[in-house]
Amino acid sequence: MTSDHQGVQTMSIELSDATLPIIDSVCTPGYDRTELVTGIVHVGVGGFHRAHQAMYLDRLLATDPTARDWAICGVGVRPGDAAMRDALHAQDGLYTLTLKSPDGNTDTGVIGSIVDYLYAPDDPERVIETMASPQTQIVSLTVTEGGYNFAPSTGEFDASDPEVVADLRPGATPVTVFGLVTEALRRRRDRGVESFTVMSCDNIQGNGEVAHRTFETFARLKDPDLADWIAAHTRFPSSMVDRITPATPSGLRAEVVDRTGVDDRWPVVAEPFTQWVLEDAFSMGRPALETVGVQVVDDVAPYELMKLRLLNAGHQALCYFGHLMGYRYVHDAASDPLIRELLQRYMAEEGRPTLLAVPGVDLDDYCATLIDRFSNPAIADTIARLCQDSSDRIPKWLVPVVREQLAAGRAVQLSAAVVAAWTRYAEGVDEHGAPITVVDPLADMLVPLARRSRHDPLAFIGNRDLFGDLVDDNHFVRPYLWALDRLRARGARQTLGELLDHPDPR
Repeated sequence: MTSDHQGVQTMSIELSDATLPIIDSVCTPGYDRTELVTGIVHVGVGGFHRAHQAMYLDRLLATDPTARDWAICGVGVRPGDAAMRDALHAQDGLYTLTLKSPDGNTDTGVIGSIVDYLYAPDDPERVIETMASPQTQIVSLTVTEGGYNFAPSTGEFDASDPEVVADLRPGATPVTVFGLVTEALRRRRDRGVESFTVMSCDNIQGNGEVAHRTFETFARLKDPDLADWIAAHTRFPSSMVDRITPATPSGLRAEVVDRTGVDDRWPVVAEPFTQWVLEDAFSMGRPALETVGVQVVDDVAPYELMKLRLLNAGHQALCYFGHLMGYRYVHDAASDPLIRELLQRYMAEEGRPTLLAVPGVDLDDYCATLIDRFSNPAIADTIARLCQDSSDRIPKWLVPVVREQLAAGRAVQLSAAVVAAWTRYAEGVDEHGAPITVVDPLADMLVPLARRSRHDPLAFIGNRDLFGDLVDDNHFVRPYLWALDRLRARGARQTLGELLDHPDPR
């Protein structure tokens, strides 16, 4: 028996290895978990990892008896990860994944590919030794865009970060992902063990190269000889990952109990659509992920550009205008005709012209599918989730589109308006005077800059760490100032209507 968020007592089965045999209401792992061996250590076990990479490994374990060496050990490094430690430890790493379709169809299953979870602040030595173990062949990452510790405008590693400074001291006990991974690689080198692969699964263009550059830079600051060994032996494949996975809604646990009788302390919900494109570049072995729907390719770049500049940048186009227009859920905003037109036109006129040819993908169909995915009411994805951490997202997803469009002499009016909407949002007060909670690692800087831009119009985009030299280009500045002025004088809905009626505002 368990209590839901309203305190109502419901008969249920608490999820664990011991209860798996009596769960018959949903699909459970079709393999013997006692036979599994950790082959992947994953840093950053959140909703997305559990809806995506762990789900693919669960599929593989269920269909390939030779894949038993590819189970996952999760690792948390941040203070907030203690909650995931507690939830997964209580459930032997098991959890439920619920997929919700726009037509109302709901499918829940138990995922069993995570067999252990280590919280680095509890025992950093155990984390390092698990990574250093010869059975670990991949260390994978979902540490968010900001977790790679580099300046968006330059790509340079920030060696002044206080935790990085602490980790670089001789004999320091590592606290960062850089310190933990680098120390594990040092031990493998010293013991004559092959390097594991470092596999980024974050939404960053060229995420493999970004991981390579940041980890090798840290290693060179710590131990130049080790950095040389990493450069020679460690592979950093790039990947493109895609599945809309909102933060777990407060009522999902009770909903899963009501539908299935299974009590999961931290369930996951996602859309049915999923995609993973992975570069075939590994230091040691790799799981046969191509047998469970992963596209293993020689070059990920066309696919990642497609996703980052259409889906991720499209989310940014939707969220600031959507919030200012009063929407709080993504599907409601995506159903507004003005926002739908903004998304369609941004993709067609500014996003798509910057893409490479994408083998095997019909871009017309892909763009139409994105609008449908954004409009899925069953997911109940929040505008707030899309608006958070904008200083990590806009420079990586939208600013590159602006740069390429400007270099080619093409339009940037829609992208400039999105940046203007971000500026207006970052003021921290909506059109009715209600407060906006700006969730961003740079909020203490961004909010004052946004407010200052009311009397110093270029203050926000003058931040060269985020925007580089865009403030010096009138072809961007002019439409940005036009949109920002209209947003303040006439509101988001009227501004968007005028923008779409007159795509090259003067």
